[in-house]
Amino acid sequence: MVHNKGKIKIGVSSCLIGEKVRYNGEHKQDLYVLEVLGKIFEYVPVCPEMEVGMGVPRETVVLYGSPENPRMTGRKSGTDWTGKMNRYVKGRVSGLAAENLCGYIFKNRSPSCGLGGIPVHSEPGSNSVRRGRGMFAEAFMEKFPLVPVEDEGRLNNPKIRENFIMRVLRFCRLRDLMENRFSAGSLVKFHTSHKFLILAHSKKYYDSLEQLAGNARSLKAAELKARYSKLFMEALTYKSTRKKNTDVLIHMLGFLKKSLSQEEKQNILESIEDYRKERVPLTVPVWLIQDEVKKHNVSYLSDQVYLNTHTKESMLRNHV
Repeated sequence: MVHNKGKIKIGVSSCLIGEKVRYNGEHKQDLYVLEVLGKIFEYVPVCPEMEVGMGVPRETVVLYGSPENPRMTGRKSGTDWTGKMNRYVKGRVSGLAAENLCGYIFKNRSPSCGLGGIPVHSEPGSNSVRRGRGMFAEAFMEKFPLVPVEDEGRLNNPKIRENFIMRVLRFCRLRDLMENRFSAGSLVKFHTSHKFLILAHSKKYYDSLEQLAGNARSLKAAELKARYSKLFMEALTYKSTRKKNTDVLIHMLGFLKKSLSQEEKQNILESIEDYRKERVPLTVPVWLIQDEVKKHNVSYLSDQVYLNTHTKESMLRNHV
């Protein structure tokens, strides 16, 4: 695969970017995935059913047994693909470790790639159905529990896709820190710059990460890396709401109170209130605060990821 310098690598179900690998010889091209996200992400396409040797066109498959240990068989012929698929999945997922993926977009409703709600029948002809994940998706998530994943169906929701984009980009930065330039001091610096972003998602996780960062120099590197990474990525799965963002904006305004005139402060407060009442987007108060941070050179806020509105990340997030 040709690597595009500057792009972040994420996995994708091959059919979503137009590859004709579906059971009927067609694709399920998703224009948002292909044309919008494709501008910033480099895709590593995977189609488990094609790559395991089922061919195109092919018989559809169905899962039987239990969600914890499903069997994959041909819907009409009953051909058992379980052994081959398990061997393929183990090797393919292990191989993806070398790709350093920062995210994955799966095909929904797929017995191999679905992230949830996939029917798992107790046995052929039975009406007893439980719900689970596709076999490949399950193995990927078990191998890479911190890597952000979504399916293309859920990405139709603007809030969900914005959160997914943010998690992918944050995970990329986090992994760079942990693998290439880690020290207790660099982790504390990373945490400090992400404080308000974390707070906008979860006060509970913010408190836990604050405590962990505060004790960074007293912990062994391996433990610190594992604990911080897990908590950081879990925190970002929580939705950022208007109330949470309003609280963060007001908190940030407190760092400017000695620098602002009464008129400047009132202007920002009004924009925050307009945002809270859904009259303006979040970018309005964020840009106002950022302008004042630059004007008055407030160093603590200038490094905050939450206020960074001039990167690829913000442009992509604003697009959605």
